[in-house]
Amino acid sequence: MHWNAVAGRFTPPARLAVIGDPIGHSRSPQMHNPALQECGIEAQYIRVQVPVGRVAEAFRQFAASGFLGVNITIPHKFEALDAVDVLDPLARQLGAVNTLAIRAGKLHGFNSDGPGFLRSVKEAFGADIQDLRVLILGAGGGAGRAVAVQSALSGCRKLLLVNRSQAKAEAVATEILALNFQPDVSVVPWQDDALHAALATTDLIVNATSLGMKPADAKLLPADALLPRHLVFDMVYRADSETPLLADARQAGARTVDGLSLLLHQGAISFEHWFDRPAPLNVMRDGLQNAARS
Repeated sequence: MHWNAVAGRFTPPARLAVIGDPIGHSRSPQMHNPALQECGIEAQYIRVQVPVGRVAEAFRQFAASGFLGVNITIPHKFEALDAVDVLDPLARQLGAVNTLAIRAGKLHGFNSDGPGFLRSVKEAFGADIQDLRVLILGAGGGAGRAVAVQSALSGCRKLLLVNRSQAKAEAVATEILALNFQPDVSVVPWQDDALHAALATTDLIVNATSLGMKPADAKLLPADALLPRHLVFDMVYRADSETPLLADARQAGARTVDGLSLLLHQGAISFEHWFDRPAPLNVMRDGLQNAARS
């Protein structure tokens, strides 16, 4: 790929990007470009497909082409961790990089998954993580691990980890217990009776799996275990309809939020890293919602 041509064939010029493999589905340009226009920044945000194993090379090319920053999505967040010059301490603790800021030729790596999750919970439910007992479905994966570690770092009252591979959840629990404090963390088997018991002492339920993206996906929880007092955060987003988890939660009278909120707040945090100024959140929200409806 001729990187200078990539940057130069756009008006305004491309100076920001999101990378992934694949990447055509990303709605990030529809969120960031209105924000850039609103702030009078002469730059454009584009999608770039980068193959696995070539993230470090891509970062160098972005820097050489005058880019200001990059968002990183699946499957590159772990590869990006080893491709930056300066690693933010939170990104190190969360074990992944999803935001790159290029400053004076240096590659600075950040993670907005955890902080974006905290902002989403606060906006959707008016709640702070430190006041909540949190159960995470899919706690052994990248996003689930990041949310689990962030919840522990933020001092949640209780942390319950659920994963199809219980060994992966136990590994995350061990990592969390090795931090410089002792949170109340435990692993819950993914079985109906165990979930019923755990949900009785849970405030916030987080789905960090990909289940729910397709209509035929298996249900995550027994519907009768959901209660009106539950707060349900599904990191999955579906444009055509709500996910089965959110439908069951709404039927139970629980409060809900989907993954679009997380994408918005992750994007806002990235904008703040790139430009050292508050993001125009409402403009970004409108752009994201318009893209979701199209």
